[in-house]
Amino acid sequence: MKHGFSLRRLGRDLFFDLLGSLLIAAGIYNFALEANFPLTGISGICLILYRLFGLPIGLGTVLLNIPIALLCWRLLGRGFFLRSIRSMLISSFFIDVVAPLLPVYHGDRLLAAVCTGVLSGLGYAIIYLNNSSTGGSDFIIMAVKALRPHLSLGNISFATDSTIILLGGLLFSDADGIIYGMIMAYLLSQMVDKVMYGIDRGKVALIVTDQGSVMAAEIERRTGRGATLLKATGSFSGQDKEVVMCACDNKQMFLVQRAAKACDPRSFTVVLESSEVLGEGFKMD
Repeated sequence: MKHGFSLRRLGRDLFFDLLGSLLIAAGIYNFALEANFPLTGISGICLILYRLFGLPIGLGTVLLNIPIALLCWRLLGRGFFLRSIRSMLISSFFIDVVAPLLPVYHGDRLLAAVCTGVLSGLGYAIIYLNNSSTGGSDFIIMAVKALRPHLSLGNISFATDSTIILLGGLLFSDADGIIYGMIMAYLLSQMVDKVMYGIDRGKVALIVTDQGSVMAAEIERRTGRGATLLKATGSFSGQDKEVVMCACDNKQMFLVQRAAKACDPRSFTVVLESSEVLGEGFKMD
């Protein structure tokens, strides 16, 4: 059983690596490369160093990745580092071998920036969700995330990418490239956050009622979701009340509201947006 579970996990990891790498490769090779956008990540930094000091891009990539890899190993652990090496090799293969087999977009640069941001952002998010990365600047992004957990991966990615884009655009005097590059970086960061944090987005209902137990049972019957009863006191009437707290997805909230009105037409309901719900019946962290 243990061996079988390992094989299933390996197959799952490879599937997400392949899917994410395909999207990243398509965004970079089939859209961004032909549009001649400023490069981001380690490649962008190495290109800047090459223009300034003549440092070969390949050598610069190796020199920059060594301290970044050591930092990742120290902050994020051996498992994450090894998974990232696997994802990096697969994504590199897709960019160099698979993407050239696909049609290359030669149209408007703005559309190319949009497609690059959406496809690459979706690809990176899939790999991040699998607790991995594609190496390079991803190591920096994950290290910053480990040190500052309150920051979203999309915001960290946008900060690093936009800095490199600005430096490259100013160095090469490409104002249009800066604009398109910033659009691409913004869309990429939004896709990462939407996929990573939007999947677990839901709603929370706080229902003030005199029929807490009955309402909780009715909510469970209609939606399959449990509820929590909280004791409360009305500030105006001074009477004891119950607050039924129920977390659910967006589709189930309508049924929760219907159940509340059916049990207690005079109940008072507050619906809150929840960016993430963890625990039994939801995502297990």
